[in-house]
Amino acid sequence: MNSILKTFISDHINDDIHQLALNAHKYPNIDMNQALVQIKGRKKIKNKVSSFYENDDIIYPIQLSIEQSSSQTTASYKASLCNGNLLVDLTGGFGVDCYFMSENFETVTYVEKNEELCRIAEHNFSISNRHNINVVNTLSETFLQNTTIKADWIFIDPARRDTRGNKLVMLSDCEPDISALAPLLLSKAENVMVKLSPMLDIHVVIEQLPMISEIHIVSTENECKELLIILNHKPHDSILIKTINFQKNHNQRFDFELQDELNSDCNIASDVENSLYLYEANSAVMKAGAFKLIGQKFKIDKLQIHTHLYVSDKLHLDFPGRIFSIKKIWEKETWKTNADVVKKANISTRNFPTSVDEIRKKLKLSDGGDIYLFACTLSDNKKVIIETSKIESQSIIH
Repeated sequence: MNSILKTFISDHINDDIHQLALNAHKYPNIDMNQALVQIKGRKKIKNKVSSFYENDDIIYPIQLSIEQSSSQTTASYKASLCNGNLLVDLTGGFGVDCYFMSENFETVTYVEKNEELCRIAEHNFSISNRHNINVVNTLSETFLQNTTIKADWIFIDPARRDTRGNKLVMLSDCEPDISALAPLLLSKAENVMVKLSPMLDIHVVIEQLPMISEIHIVSTENECKELLIILNHKPHDSILIKTINFQKNHNQRFDFELQDELNSDCNIASDVENSLYLYEANSAVMKAGAFKLIGQKFKIDKLQIHTHLYVSDKLHLDFPGRIFSIKKIWEKETWKTNADVVKKANISTRNFPTSVDEIRKKLKLSDGGDIYLFACTLSDNKKVIIETSKIESQSIIH
């Protein structure tokens, strides 16, 4: 990228892309197509990977490659899980994961089938002083079949979209098929980290992938972003599940052995009316399926076996999720009366036959405000709405 184009991008970074394209004739000395790709890329990466955004020399690929790349937060988390002499990233893409993980390895091999992405990655690694990364333009399967190296870690992020851009959630639908490739991966590395769609059922993954030692479930601001599967040859009696929810003020963690969840029991609430607090586990914990163990660990009672909400008369600020103060229980016959007073609320449903939209329409409630309503089923199968207000936790969970 020459200095003229770089200056143009910097000067127009906040401009409207469509308007800029319409005015392309005003800038005859500028490769407008390239300029627009770079401006779009910088805009997209600003809140996703600040380290890249702050470097004016970074070159960006097409939008899809940026959309599919990890954020700085999730890439840094992956980097914290691995280290050694040699890392092989078999699905390099835009190179965000490779960039951050390379800090912990002597040598890194970046493998990518797309020639243009390889060219961009090579440039970006070079200007970012990541001189320990070697770029290889080939298919991941081809590299694995031909290489004689033994890596400390292999990282692979199989493509989760088909040729028409539809999201894929089955292992066999991804490219490459990890379930078929796993034996070869484990023959080439001591440890393998697989990044998978958060839509996948972890129990299906466990059935289809051998040698799983850990599963990491990563959420950001209570949105589940990634499943990270660790494969290795180490003996393990039970799979370790680690959940993390990155938030602005503090991070929520909850780790457990899969076998412990299977063997645990959780008390079912029998006296919801006299409970003071309602607990809702974050998306990572919910994805992990720690429905019984979370109640047992914090000594809180589950509303019903299929209602994943918990209550207690004690406040546990280190709970990995949202905490609410219970104000009132709406019985079926009092819904309309209470709604006439509330008028505005945030509504959620748990194990409830009516949708949020239907409830909002029926009760004529507008969205938002400081009141949180949970429509749910209790242990006696009674359908109620629990009126609450949110409690902000300031503690950091270790």
